[in-house]
Amino acid sequence: MAYSYEPHYFEDFVEGKEFESVGRTVTEADFMMHSALSGDWTELHTNSEYAEDTQFGQRIAHGPMTFVQSTGFVYRSGIVERTAIAFLGMNYMDLPNPVFIGDTLSQTMVVTGQKELSSRDDAGLVTIDVTMTKQDGTVVLEGDMKFLIKTKAADE
Repeated sequence: MAYSYEPHYFEDFVEGKEFESVGRTVTEADFMMHSALSGDWTELHTNSEYAEDTQFGQRIAHGPMTFVQSTGFVYRSGIVERTAIAFLGMNYMDLPNPVFIGDTLSQTMVVTGQKELSSRDDAGLVTIDVTMTKQDGTVVLEGDMKFLIKTKAADE
């Protein structure tokens, strides 16, 4: 499936529609920037010597950093560019496997829900299930993301 997408309005998000992201390799800088922004300097993420003696044998990405990369894949795909009013949360999120420096991540996104809202005529609720994998197909994040998305009429 091609990467380049146009922005989608509420009406364009039909259940079952699938999108794929580009890939992105996780770097040392990602680990450091996340620690600096979040204030989370836990040794499992920042101390190579300490992490070598853990079950992982090396530093692992912060769980929230993995989630942030997932949201970045949605926005980078362009499908919600200028049509997303708000990210409303998730019903669930699982992080079944660790992410390491040097892993290349990508994501599949599938529309699983579209709901008109009686309280708004300019937007509706769209739910997108996401599955982020490493270069070898190992799943590192699964979840659903809920967005408030503009209707076409809102931009007319």
